[in-house]
Amino acid sequence: MRVLIQKKRRSKTPSAAILRRRLCAMLAAAGEEGAELSVTFIGDPEMAELNGQYRNKPYPTDVLSFPQREGDGAGVESFMLGDVVISVDTAARQAREAGHSVEREIMILLAHGLAHLLGYDHELGPKDARAQKRMEKTLLEAI
Repeated sequence: MRVLIQKKRRSKTPSAAILRRRLCAMLAAAGEEGAELSVTFIGDPEMAELNGQYRNKPYPTDVLSFPQREGDGAGVESFMLGDVVISVDTAARQAREAGHSVEREIMILLAHGLAHLLGYDHELGPKDARAQKRMEKTLLEAI
């Protein structure tokens, strides 16, 4: 299991060691012990650019997932799940609104992003949204 973490923005995120441990637990809970993924923390300006480029929505979002098991490269490196990118600015706002810590919000966003890498997509309809929520709950319970 390999988890790469990159922080391009100073934030109140958990340490890389804590994040790596928690992500490894999430991957194990999903039956992906041999998987590799990367997580990058950025700010709203960078997230708005990525969201505009890849989703045609030129504003920041909380989390983006870039699966490696879908699309043109599917199956080339089956152990690679993909990349999760989190805006720490948006995570901090959402944490304040929800009344919990930034650390908790980041773990929620990591579970959401990881579920997308595992093939879940809440935007396909209510049944898919429920399935994704169940997977996110499983991932969060692992930590």
